[in-house]
Amino acid sequence: MPNICIIGLGNPGINYNGTRHNVGKDWIKSIAKDCDLSLKSRKKIEATVATSSDEKILWGYPDQYVNESGHSINKIMKTYNFSLEQIIVVHDDLDLPIGSLKLKIGGGHGGHNGLRSIISHSGKSFIRLRVGIGHPGNKVDVTNWVLGKFKPVEKESILESFYRFNNIIELLGNNDMQNAQLKLHTE
Repeated sequence: MPNICIIGLGNPGINYNGTRHNVGKDWIKSIAKDCDLSLKSRKKIEATVATSSDEKILWGYPDQYVNESGHSINKIMKTYNFSLEQIIVVHDDLDLPIGSLKLKIGGGHGGHNGLRSIISHSGKSFIRLRVGIGHPGNKVDVTNWVLGKFKPVEKESILESFYRFNNIIELLGNNDMQNAQLKLHTE
Protein backbone atom coordinates (compact mmCIF):
# COMPACT_ATOMS: atom_id res chain seq x y z
CA MET A 1 0.00 0.00 0.00
CA PRO A 2 1.44 3.44 -0.93
CA ASN A 3 2.51 5.84 1.85
CA ILE A 4 1.18 8.90 0.05
CA CYS A 5 -0.87 9.99 -2.92
CA ILE A 6 0.36 12.83 -5.14
CA ILE A 7 -2.46 14.30 -7.22
CA GLY A 8 -2.00 16.92 -9.91
CA LEU A 9 -4.92 19.18 -10.73
CA GLY A 10 -5.86 19.91 -14.32
CA ASN A 11 -8.71 19.94 -16.81
CA PRO A 12 -9.43 17.01 -19.15
CA GLY A 13 -8.87 17.34 -22.88
CA ILE A 14 -5.79 17.99 -24.99
CA ASN A 15 -6.68 21.66 -25.49
CA TYR A 16 -5.85 22.26 -21.79
CA ASN A 17 -2.43 20.56 -21.90
CA GLY A 18 0.33 23.07 -21.18
CA THR A 19 -2.00 25.66 -19.66
CA ARG A 20 -1.24 27.32 -16.33
CA HIS A 21 -4.25 25.64 -14.69
CA ASN A 22 -2.97 22.20 -15.75
CA VAL A 23 0.55 22.46 -14.34
CA GLY A 24 -0.18 19.84 -11.64
CA LYS A 25 -1.65 17.28 -14.03
CA ASP A 26 1.07 17.95 -16.62
CA TRP A 27 3.75 17.32 -13.98
CA ILE A 28 2.17 13.98 -13.00
CA LYS A 29 2.07 12.90 -16.66
CA SER A 30 5.71 13.95 -17.07
CA ILE A 31 6.84 12.01 -13.98
CA ALA A 32 4.93 8.94 -15.15
CA LYS A 33 6.67 9.15 -18.52
CA ASP A 34 10.11 9.72 -16.95
CA CYS A 35 9.66 6.81 -14.53
CA ASP A 36 7.97 4.52 -17.06
CA LEU A 37 4.78 4.32 -14.99
CA SER A 38 1.59 3.24 -16.68
CA LEU A 39 -1.14 5.75 -15.82
CA LYS A 40 -4.57 4.12 -16.10
CA SER A 41 -8.00 5.72 -15.91
CA ARG A 42 -10.14 4.13 -13.20
CA LYS A 43 -13.87 4.84 -13.53
CA LYS A 44 -14.57 3.83 -9.91
CA ILE A 45 -12.45 6.69 -8.55
CA GLU A 46 -12.92 9.05 -11.52
CA ALA A 47 -9.14 9.43 -11.78
CA THR A 48 -6.11 8.31 -13.72
CA VAL A 49 -3.48 6.71 -11.45
CA ALA A 50 -0.24 4.72 -11.29
CA THR A 51 1.80 3.34 -8.40
CA SER A 52 5.53 4.12 -8.22
CA SER A 53 7.93 1.22 -8.78
CA ASP A 54 8.88 1.25 -5.08
CA GLU A 55 5.13 1.26 -4.27
CA LYS A 56 5.52 4.23 -1.88
CA ILE A 57 3.56 6.74 -3.99
CA LEU A 58 0.23 6.63 -5.79
CA TRP A 59 0.47 9.21 -8.60
CA GLY A 60 -2.60 10.55 -10.36
CA TYR A 61 -4.99 13.22 -11.48
CA PRO A 62 -8.78 13.55 -11.42
CA ASP A 63 -10.58 12.82 -14.69
CA GLN A 64 -12.94 15.77 -14.08
CA TYR A 65 -12.46 19.51 -14.46
CA VAL A 66 -10.36 21.25 -11.81
CA ASN A 67 -13.46 22.76 -10.17
CA GLU A 68 -14.84 19.24 -9.51
CA SER A 69 -11.60 17.61 -8.25
CA GLY A 70 -12.97 16.99 -4.76
CA HIS A 71 -15.24 14.14 -5.92
CA SER A 72 -12.31 12.15 -7.28
CA ILE A 73 -9.92 12.84 -4.40
CA ASN A 74 -12.56 11.74 -1.91
CA LYS A 75 -13.04 8.48 -3.86
CA ILE A 76 -9.27 7.91 -4.00
CA MET A 77 -9.03 8.35 -0.23
CA LYS A 78 -11.82 5.85 0.41
CA THR A 79 -10.65 3.29 -2.16
CA TYR A 80 -6.98 3.32 -1.11
CA ASN A 81 -7.64 4.01 2.57
CA PHE A 82 -5.63 7.26 2.65
CA SER A 83 -6.06 9.82 5.40
CA LEU A 84 -6.28 13.44 4.26
CA GLU A 85 -2.75 14.00 5.61
CA GLN A 86 -1.44 11.46 3.06
CA ILE A 87 -2.77 13.45 0.10
CA ILE A 88 -0.46 15.91 -1.69
CA VAL A 89 -2.18 18.15 -4.24
CA VAL A 90 -0.02 19.83 -6.89
CA HIS A 91 -1.81 22.94 -8.16
CA ASP A 92 -1.35 26.30 -9.85
CA ASP A 93 -1.18 29.38 -7.63
CA LEU A 94 -1.83 32.92 -8.87
CA ASP A 95 -0.36 34.48 -5.73
CA LEU A 96 3.16 33.13 -6.31
CA PRO A 97 5.65 34.33 -8.93
CA ILE A 98 6.05 32.05 -11.94
CA GLY A 99 8.07 28.96 -11.06
CA SER A 100 8.19 29.47 -7.30
CA LEU A 101 7.14 26.52 -5.13
CA LYS A 102 5.63 26.35 -1.67
CA LEU A 103 4.88 23.14 0.20
CA LYS A 104 2.35 23.57 2.98
CA ILE A 105 -0.07 21.60 5.09
CA GLY A 106 -3.68 22.71 5.26
CA GLY A 107 -5.11 26.15 4.74
CA GLY A 108 -7.97 27.70 2.84
CA HIS A 109 -8.75 27.64 -0.86
CA GLY A 110 -7.44 31.15 -1.63
CA GLY A 111 -10.04 31.49 -4.39
CA HIS A 112 -8.87 28.32 -6.18
CA ASN A 113 -12.02 26.40 -7.13
CA GLY A 114 -10.21 23.06 -7.28
CA LEU A 115 -9.06 23.48 -3.67
CA ARG A 116 -12.53 24.70 -2.72
CA SER A 117 -13.97 21.44 -4.12
CA ILE A 118 -11.43 19.27 -2.26
CA ILE A 119 -12.04 21.11 1.01
CA SER A 120 -15.84 20.79 0.67
CA HIS A 121 -15.62 17.02 0.02
CA SER A 122 -12.80 16.01 2.36
CA GLY A 123 -11.45 18.79 4.58
CA LYS A 124 -8.48 21.16 4.75
CA SER A 125 -5.59 19.16 6.18
CA PHE A 126 -4.16 17.84 2.90
CA ILE A 127 -0.68 18.88 1.76
CA ARG A 128 -0.39 21.36 -1.08
CA LEU A 129 2.45 21.92 -3.49
CA ARG A 130 1.67 25.41 -4.73
CA VAL A 131 3.22 26.09 -8.15
CA GLY A 132 3.50 29.80 -8.93
CA ILE A 133 1.94 30.82 -12.23
CA GLY A 134 2.03 34.58 -11.60
CA HIS A 135 -0.94 36.93 -11.82
CA PRO A 136 -2.18 38.81 -14.89
CA GLY A 137 -2.44 41.98 -12.81
CA ASN A 138 -6.18 42.45 -13.23
CA LYS A 139 -8.84 40.27 -11.61
CA VAL A 140 -11.04 40.27 -14.75
CA ASP A 141 -8.18 38.64 -16.71
CA VAL A 142 -7.71 35.69 -14.31
CA THR A 143 -9.84 33.11 -16.19
CA ASN A 144 -8.08 33.71 -19.50
CA TRP A 145 -4.72 33.76 -17.69
CA VAL A 146 -5.11 30.38 -15.96
CA LEU A 147 -6.50 28.77 -19.12
CA GLY A 148 -3.70 30.27 -21.22
CA LYS A 149 -0.42 28.58 -22.13
CA PHE A 150 2.94 29.49 -20.63
CA LYS A 151 5.16 31.83 -22.63
CA PRO A 152 8.60 30.42 -23.62
CA VAL A 153 10.46 32.27 -20.84
CA GLU A 154 7.83 31.11 -18.32
CA LYS A 155 8.24 27.51 -19.49
CA GLU A 156 11.91 27.67 -18.46
CA SER A 157 10.95 28.75 -14.92
CA ILE A 158 8.29 26.04 -14.70
CA LEU A 159 10.76 23.40 -15.90
CA GLU A 160 13.30 24.51 -13.25
CA SER A 161 10.63 24.26 -10.55
CA PHE A 162 9.63 20.82 -11.87
CA TYR A 163 13.24 19.66 -11.33
CA ARG A 164 13.18 21.14 -7.81
CA PHE A 165 10.00 19.16 -7.14
CA ASN A 166 11.70 15.99 -8.43
CA ASN A 167 14.46 16.55 -5.83
CA ILE A 168 12.00 16.16 -2.94
CA ILE A 169 9.89 13.23 -4.23
CA GLU A 170 11.88 10.63 -2.29
CA LEU A 171 11.45 12.63 0.92
CA LEU A 172 7.70 12.91 0.29
CA GLY A 173 7.47 9.17 -0.42
CA ASN A 174 9.11 8.53 2.96
CA ASN A 175 6.63 10.89 4.71
CA ASP A 176 9.48 13.26 5.57
CA MET A 177 7.53 16.50 5.11
CA GLN A 178 9.80 18.57 7.31
CA ASN A 179 12.96 17.84 5.30
CA ALA A 180 11.04 18.10 2.01
CA GLN A 181 9.92 21.60 2.99
CA LEU A 182 13.40 22.53 4.19
CA LYS A 183 15.04 21.33 0.98
CA LEU A 184 12.45 22.92 -1.29
CA HIS A 185 12.26 26.27 0.49
CA THR A 186 16.02 26.77 0.96
CA GLU A 187 17.18 25.90 -2.58
